[in-house]
Order: sequence, then structure tokens, then C-alpha cells
Amino acid sequence: MVNKEMAEQASQKPGFIAALDQSGGSTPKALRLYGIEESAYSGDEEMFALMHEMRARIIKSPAFTGDKVMGAILFERTMDGEIDGVPTAEYLWKERSVVPFLKVDNGLEDEKDGVRLMKPMPGLDDLLDRAVKKGIYGTKMRSVVDAANAEGIAAIVEQQFKVARQILGHGLMPIIEPEVTISIEDKAEAEDILLAELTKHLNALPEERQVMLKLTLPTKANLYEPLVNHPRVQRVVALSGGYSRAEANTKLGQNRGVIASFSRGLTEGLSAQQSDGEFNQMLGESIDSIFEASVGG
Repeated sequence: MVNKEMAEQASQKPGFIAALDQSGGSTPKALRLYGIEESAYSGDEEMFALMHEMRARIIKSPAFTGDKVMGAILFERTMDGEIDGVPTAEYLWKERSVVPFLKVDNGLEDEKDGVRLMKPMPGLDDLLDRAVKKGIYGTKMRSVVDAANAEGIAAIVEQQFKVARQILGHGLMPIIEPEVTISIEDKAEAEDILLAELTKHLNALPEERQVMLKLTLPTKANLYEPLVNHPRVQRVVALSGGYSRAEANTKLGQNRGVIASFSRGLTEGLSAQQSDGEFNQMLGESIDSIFEASVGG
């Protein structure tokens, strides 16, 4: 079955996960970095159509294959869209040998206790049912840590694992993403608290269950190595979190067993104004560098 093949690739294959899941408020910034100003479109439909064109251009690039890109995280509208008449998730797997994941969160609540929890997801079961039918392998959901507040971090991890159990119930692999903001003064302390909370909840999972973790590159190299080796963890991936691609790659290479799941780090330097040749060369160099850092880590 395809899911078995996807699971084998997601858990074992060298490579990284491309984060192509910008949504809502982050889309104008992503388009601006791609060379498309807000004056070039009117309303959400035109904006998301341009974003889909950018993602399709990346996915169709000769450099974007399962040889180095193990998986890709999609936004809901991208999952519902098509590439050359083929549903996006199906195209990713059948044409590019890339495992498809889906971003499922609805954004963040306001800050409380030094963290931003995920907003409620009342339609999650319906979305997960659609994802299964579309051939999605797993999901991703993000919350944010802005301070080394033990109560807040405990709440974030509790919420993440509660939703993860709901996702597992649909036969999908949840990627848990409690991002630690890279600019906070107590980042290292926050990461120590996060490690303890994640370990506690992983230990409480049934033996037959696994999750993936998407974490900010830690201040202390190899801090998360116990999670890489935890039997309830299929894979630990790292977000670029505002670091440049060069910085993120350097930090990634210092963390054994962790692979990349970069968004801005992947698309850095890409432009709508580039010719296909220039675009593919730039993307290929980006993919090569992130792959090497992932394999070396």
C-alpha cells in the first residue's frame, strides 16, 4: 500500500521536508520575498492563486524530487488544488516521489503565559477525512513559545498531544511543532523545559503510536538527541525559524539525527522574475545545501 511506502520513506529515507504551507497572514510576505508586491493582486483569491503558482513551480522543478526532498507540507488550498490537472498530493507522490503532509492548524491565540496556543479547530475531523481521501500521509500544527514559562510550555505540549491523538485516530502521522522564537533571551531555558514536557508526553503514548516533532534549532547542540532516539518518535525535523539558510544549515549540521523542514530557508533567493533556468538552478543549489546539512546532522 502507498501509506506503507510513505511511512518507510518518512521514517528512514535521507533528505528533508519542504515546508510549502504559508497561509493567511504569512502569504503576502512570502509573495513579496518572491518578488510579487501586494499591488500585483486584489483579494485573497488572486493572492492564493499566485501562491499556488509559486508552489507548483517549485514542485515541478527538476531538482524537487524524493531523491533529496523526503516530504512536503501543504496548505489546505494547495491540497485542494491541482498541478497539471492532477491533485497536488497525488502529483507529489506519484510524479515526484515526495511524501505529502498537510498543515491543519487555524493559527495562533493571543499570547498568554509566554506562549501562543493554537486556535480551536472545530472542523478538524472533516479536514482529516478529506486529507485521507486526498492521499495525505501526515499533518503539521504549529504553536509558539515566547518565554521560558513552565506553565505556558506545559499547556502548549498538552494541547499539541491532545490534537495529535485525534489525528492519529484518522490514521495520519502528526507533526507536532512547538516553535521556540529564536530572538528571546531565555531561549535555552525554554528549550530545556520543552524537552522535559515533550519527553513526558512521549512516554505516555501507547507503544504502537508514533509522532514526528518539528522543533526550533536548539541553542545547545544535540539537546534533542534523546527525542531523535525515542521509540515514539518517527522523525525529528527542524524549522529555520528566521535564520538565513546558511545559518540554519550550519546549526542543523550540529544536531545529530535531525533533518530540515525549512520554509523561508528553502525559498530564499527564488524570484518570479527569474527564468526557469535561473529558478531551477537556484532551487537546486538550495535543495543540495539543505540536503547535505540534513544528512550530516
